[in-house]
Amino acid sequence: MISFLDFEKPIAELEARIAELRATADGSDLDIESEIGKLEKKSSGMLAATYAKLSPWQKTQVARHPQRPHFVDYLRLMFTDFVALGGDRLYGEDAAIIGGFATLGGRKVMVIGHEKGHDTATRIKHNFGMAKPEGYRKAIRLMEMASKFGLPVVTLVDTAGAFPGVEAEERGQAEAIARSTEACLALGVPMVAVIVGEGGSGGAVAIAAANTVLMLEHSVYSVISPEGASSILWRTPDKAADAATAMKVTAQDLLGLKVIDGIVSEPVGGAHRDPAATASALADAIGRELDALGRRKPAELIRQREERFLAIGSL
Repeated sequence: MISFLDFEKPIAELEARIAELRATADGSDLDIESEIGKLEKKSSGMLAATYAKLSPWQKTQVARHPQRPHFVDYLRLMFTDFVALGGDRLYGEDAAIIGGFATLGGRKVMVIGHEKGHDTATRIKHNFGMAKPEGYRKAIRLMEMASKFGLPVVTLVDTAGAFPGVEAEERGQAEAIARSTEACLALGVPMVAVIVGEGGSGGAVAIAAANTVLMLEHSVYSVISPEGASSILWRTPDKAADAATAMKVTAQDLLGLKVIDGIVSEPVGGAHRDPAATASALADAIGRELDALGRRKPAELIRQREERFLAIGSL
């Protein structure tokens, strides 16, 4: 069952009517397939029309959808031969960031990403995708290992931000984020990052300072959450929708600003309605980028990455 967002209420009501008609027809002599077909066509049209004109705040809600595919889903749908690597060799393991060796379309890669979890138990286990210093230090270790073995790095970003707790600050959160960003920029192998849900602040940039940065169509990427920006600017989180619009958080806005390099289309109604199709499109897009970057020498990759990020904001 699909969970409907607030702005999808008319679609939810129509889908409920279709389900009701199907239940009525089940086991009876009534032939209402024609009526159901008309309603399904109307529902599909409403869904397409709604998603064709989403506001930035609505896109933020889609990016946070509880059924949206997360790292473990893409790992299952896109990659094979995954070998998980854990621990930062300094403090401990952080389940908010998962990484390891894998195969993508016949290519050996190092894949790293945030995992939010799908239910209460897994969300607590993965700390809602909010990494602590040991998570970023693990990412650094894996990126350096990838560089050593000449493997391209693929990162899937989906976090509201790095964990802001006292213990994380005590263990050097800011330094770990900075070092992770530095490790991305210094890689001598191709790196492709994809914002698959939320790309929040330094917690996202720490594993997204890549040669190519892509975004799924209904993902968002920003220096602070719309609620956080609203609380700072208007002293209330109630203006989050206005903040989302002003901050240019959508993939479409960020492509125009040259913060990202491309957008990967999602199925009508969002990635959560067809995770397999989303993963297939994402695998194809990443594969094309890796093929293009694979022809470059290490020094050229480092220079291109540096120039790419220095150019942001120079429009």
